[in-house]
Amino acid sequence: MRVLLLVTAALWGAGAGLLLPRAAHRLSVDAGRPWSDRCPAGHAITGAFGGWLGRPRCRAGCGPYGPSTPAVALVTALACAALAAATGPRPELAVWLLTAPVAVLLALVDLRVHRLPDVLTLPLAAGTAALLGLASLLPGAAGSWPRSLLGALALGAGYLLLFLLNPSGMGFGDVKLALALGLPLGWYGWPVLLTGACAGLVYGALYGVTLLLLRRADRKSAIPLGPFMLGGAFTAVAAGAFAAA
Repeated sequence: MRVLLLVTAALWGAGAGLLLPRAAHRLSVDAGRPWSDRCPAGHAITGAFGGWLGRPRCRAGCGPYGPSTPAVALVTALACAALAAATGPRPELAVWLLTAPVAVLLALVDLRVHRLPDVLTLPLAAGTAALLGLASLLPGAAGSWPRSLLGALALGAGYLLLFLLNPSGMGFGDVKLALALGLPLGWYGWPVLLTGACAGLVYGALYGVTLLLLRRADRKSAIPLGPFMLGGAFTAVAAGAFAAA
């Protein structure tokens, strides 16, 4: 049963990951633009569902564009498998598996253009809240939905305070992402929420220090915080799920 769960989660993650590179390219645009409708060479992107699904290749003959499809599929598959291994066959696993590809997509976009689009962060928060509410009604759920909602408010408020104190060092997209990440973190308890919040900041700080040591950035260089917030949340949720098993 456990092996089947892991394989299913990994296959789901790999399949979802195959669809992310084109979307990552389309959403990696400057502020003020919702998304791009062109390939890097300027040709119109067409295909299923308005051009959002399909291989990241241009029909005009250009090469592939966007992040590496095999790498993205592998990362998403590993993330989903790890969440399945930690959570087991509990209702909230379905929520983690549905939201993990969105989290990977957000990380890809933030790494490319230092932006966390509202079209991803806000639906992620609303969808996660609704799905966890449904999961809490099913037998075997290991978390608390009211605490999850309070966790979202607490983490969102914490990042809002950081943004107000240092608006040049953090984007408002990080605040909206914090609102979404507080939901799964709060689900497993306040220690998990605190761990996830601190881990994200520590991961980001370590990345920044590494860039400084390698002379690839200076103290004024901006770094994308979203991927590290997501990494910290992933670490804490996996640990919280494992502890609740």
